[in-house]
Amino acid sequence: MRLAIASDHAAWELKALLADWLREQGHEVEDLGTNGPDSVDYPDYGYRLAEAIADGRAERGVALCGSGIGISISVNRNPAARCALVSEPLSAKLSREHNDANVIAMGARLTGIDMAKACLDAFLSTDFAGDRHARRVDKLSNPPANLAQLETSR
Repeated sequence: MRLAIASDHAAWELKALLADWLREQGHEVEDLGTNGPDSVDYPDYGYRLAEAIADGRAERGVALCGSGIGISISVNRNPAARCALVSEPLSAKLSREHNDANVIAMGARLTGIDMAKACLDAFLSTDFAGDRHARRVDKLSNPPANLAQLETSR
């Protein structure tokens, strides 16, 4: 699979370990930086990752920062990206199965290497279930212009 991976300074070491591990698993990995401990702004790297998804260079992405929160928010600014912040494998699996997430975010200060690998394994090995979830996923990328159009019950 073609993957893109990006992090800020708080997660660059975890990013390097995961990129190497993903390559060992047979994936093609584009490392979008950062590559050292000097302070950088996580939105810049989240935007780069989202662009790699949007333009088709990557099928899926891995976004990392200290908590995973900030970079996930920046990735989700791009309507082509559906980034899920996860900290354990079940959430990673459900993000794919129910939400067709194409980017996973994790916090390097909160998630160790073994748990991050387990999350990535679940994320990369799970297919989107489609069916009733497809309608909902479509709404994630196409919000209504008029909120009065929203369904109030089903």
